[in-house]
Amino acid sequence: MCIVNIALIYINNLVNQKALGMSTIETVGVIGAGQMGNGIAHVCALAGYNVLLNDVSQDRIDAAVNVISKNLTRQVSKEVISQQDMDLALERIGSGLPLDRLSEADIVIEAATEKEDIKAQIFRDVTPYLKDSAILATNTSSISITRLASASDRPERFVGVHFMNPVPVMKLVEIIRGLATSQETYDTSAQFVDKLGKTLTNSEDFPAFIVNRILMPMINEAVYTLYEGVGSVESIDTSMKLGANHPMGPLMLADFIGLDTCLSIMQVLHDGLADTKYRPCPLLVKYVEAGWLGRKTNRGFYDYRGENPVPTR
Repeated sequence: MCIVNIALIYINNLVNQKALGMSTIETVGVIGAGQMGNGIAHVCALAGYNVLLNDVSQDRIDAAVNVISKNLTRQVSKEVISQQDMDLALERIGSGLPLDRLSEADIVIEAATEKEDIKAQIFRDVTPYLKDSAILATNTSSISITRLASASDRPERFVGVHFMNPVPVMKLVEIIRGLATSQETYDTSAQFVDKLGKTLTNSEDFPAFIVNRILMPMINEAVYTLYEGVGSVESIDTSMKLGANHPMGPLMLADFIGLDTCLSIMQVLHDGLADTKYRPCPLLVKYVEAGWLGRKTNRGFYDYRGENPVPTR
């Protein structure tokens, strides 16, 4: 395709976006460089967006870029992407420190820990630096979008964009509108997700949305099954893998997600829906209190410190 034709297509796309009242996204800010944040940065850079990665220190950002580089290298080795794709993606990732660097971003995605007070403080801190047209998004897996939006200065330009873990592998993104989210914000966010090569589902703003509203009670019930002595860790996971054709048992999946995250989501469901069926299992609470949070701490329902995972109960 000649350069003239490419230019015409680009101009036509811009005209169509303007006619639809849609913003153009070129630079993405990501706040939080942990497992979810570095995954979001990874897919955004690979899709051609400039990325500004923000966290509490440059060391954490550097560590995240190192993880992204390793994950991209794995994709190259599997021939999912080319070496050139990897090199260009890494070139597009820059530091979002200090916070005022995010003034360049067209959309800023918060991917911090699943604690409402922490997320709300991030929104209060970042909004003074954002340009008026910027969209503010949260990757929360359970918390009310409407309530989080109230901590910002732009509830009409605030949206939930919930990626699945691990982000580079999982195809789904839930988009959740708050009460004040504008149609333009939704449409722009949907187009952004589409360019990432993800499949979009729309969820209403209810606790835990769609995926975790269904998944987390199943995991919690698996923990209750262990707590009540119905089965061991190994028997529960084997039963669900071979009896329900799940790729991973619910207890190993909980370890992969993080037991603290599982507990936080169950608490949101229990508080938000006021139904005892969402009561977090006491054993899940105990594991979190012990600091056994799963893979990220090397111990959860399995002990990961050896060559192979060993059940802890």
